[in-house]
Amino acid sequence: QVQLVESGGGLVQAGGSLRLSCAASGRTFSRYAMGWFRQAPGKEREFVATIGWIGASTIYADSVKGRFTISRDNAKNTLYLQMNSLKPEDTAVYYCAAGGFTTTPYEYIYWGQGTQVTVSS
Repeated sequence: QVQLVESGGGLVQAGGSLRLSCAASGRTFSRYAMGWFRQAPGKEREFVATIGWIGASTIYADSVKGRFTISRDNAKNTLYLQMNSLKPEDTAVYYCAAGGFTTTPYEYIYWGQGTQVTVSS
């Protein structure tokens, strides 16, 4: 069983940066691929980025390529999402998830509670 706790969300102006963190419980963190998803009001949950066990393999949504960076520190059981050049359309609740290395949410079996990111113009 994996418990995920997100932090780092907040309010930022367009063009600014935020770094999201996702702390995982237990000692099996390194066995799971991890992902970030986001959901805006009235929209479906969408893929942001995913990272493999070691961290060398990553996939990004086209909408965030070149702006966001996913990383992990297995020694600290923590997943990160560095978000730069933020846009108002990035506003959403951001969720970390464990168990998949795909671009859809259905294969992920563990989810965090979500953290709100709001980008003002």
